[in-house]
Amino acid sequence: MADVAIRDLRKAYGGLEVIHGVSLDIPDGQFVVLVGPSGCGKSTLLRMIAGLEGVTAGTIRIGGRVVNNLPPSERDIAMVFQNYALYPHKTVAANMGFALRMRGMPKAEIAERVARAADILGLRPYLDRYPRALSGGQRQRVAMGRAIVRDPAVFLFDEPLSNLDAKLRVQMRTEIRALHQRLRTTTVYVTHDQIEAMTMADTIVVMRDGRIVQAGAPLDLYDRPANTFVAGFIGSPSMNLLQGTGAGGAVAAGALRIPARGAPEGRPVIVGLRPEHIEIGPPEPGRDGWEAEVRVVEPTGSETHLVAEAGGHEIVAVSRDRLSVRPGDRVPLRADPSRAHLFDAATGERIN
Repeated sequence: MADVAIRDLRKAYGGLEVIHGVSLDIPDGQFVVLVGPSGCGKSTLLRMIAGLEGVTAGTIRIGGRVVNNLPPSERDIAMVFQNYALYPHKTVAANMGFALRMRGMPKAEIAERVARAADILGLRPYLDRYPRALSGGQRQRVAMGRAIVRDPAVFLFDEPLSNLDAKLRVQMRTEIRALHQRLRTTTVYVTHDQIEAMTMADTIVVMRDGRIVQAGAPLDLYDRPANTFVAGFIGSPSMNLLQGTGAGGAVAAGALRIPARGAPEGRPVIVGLRPEHIEIGPPEPGRDGWEAEVRVVEPTGSETHLVAEAGGHEIVAVSRDRLSVRPGDRVPLRADPSRAHLFDAATGERIN
């Protein structure tokens, strides 16, 4: 195992720079998730760590060794791709042991490593099968097994679950997290799915336009987003963001008065409210509320999501109760002032 240290890393294609001076420390044994929208640079950053993309400027260290000019085979990493990248004409066992055979490792040791990885991943019954005879989840396990047998210092995952159906994604992310807890190998995982990031990561690194905008523990990012981009990206459904002006311990947003402790008087701000922190019901004594017209009702079973319009603003609320409402109904909403997030209207940065 090893730590990964990235310093002022830059990547340019001709005159177009796509990674802008990224610096990041990944401690030994940690599970770090790079997350962000398509085109934010997360996969490019991962491929630079792997050696599949060159470095324009800056340094990458793995286990204290600068690896900028080393080929992937000499970086002591193993990568799991989105499309599995299995050899269709080789069995599961042959796919898992291929890299070891290329190293010239003795057959007995290869067989031992493959068997051990197969036991970890539940692949023992499938070792003699070919990829075409496996399900998508089983193929992904084979790709993971091929990485495990190499016993690398660092695992790299590039959106490995994006080709799986919703149920299998949930199962596989649990298995990947359990695998990490068992092996404790430093892991860098790329996804655009913030639910994957929240449930799997020790540290989430949120990227935008080739830069890191915030890094921290999942609940730290959820509870204290550094800016409106992170606030809107982390959390599902997304945080409600309404622009207004601080006024007497609240934010005046058009026709709405939204309670928000610490709202700076007379200053243009953006107030953020998580959907689960908006309650459906009349205002309590001393707390503001507002009437909203229901636009969409989305029952999920465990929750009900409401999309409503109030004072010219679209507001999403989440209730744990089964609600007997339909589009066109009017419902009272209220917000807890201690749950409001405040951001500067000009910069989008958090106001402490």
